[in-house]
Amino acid sequence: MSTITIYHNPACGTSRNTLALIRSKNIEPDIIEYMKAPLSKTKLKSLISSMHISTRELLRDQEAAYRDLNLADKKWSDDELVDFMIENPSLMNRPIVVSPTGTRLCRPPEAVLGLLG
Repeated sequence: MSTITIYHNPACGTSRNTLALIRSKNIEPDIIEYMKAPLSKTKLKSLISSMHISTRELLRDQEAAYRDLNLADKKWSDDELVDFMIENPSLMNRPIVVSPTGTRLCRPPEAVLGLLG
């Protein structure tokens, strides 16, 4: 088991580039393809907390589901937003990388370098 985990969407260029940067450091991370196996509510809330970001900062506002569900409306609680991301994993910004030094939303991909030591 690796000490680095990436929550990865192989269809996303930023996610692929981040994975390539990790591998360029001769690290083979644990890869979790959250589009195939959505995260639990507890896990997603834990990741958000670990990144020290708001739930809204993890939302992809350019997704059709974001517009269709009217997620820009401030009426939605953090709990409800997490539920939407679990039901529609494409709403989750990516990639998230977890390392012994921290957890980070790696946008741009070079943000991962600070986690690799």
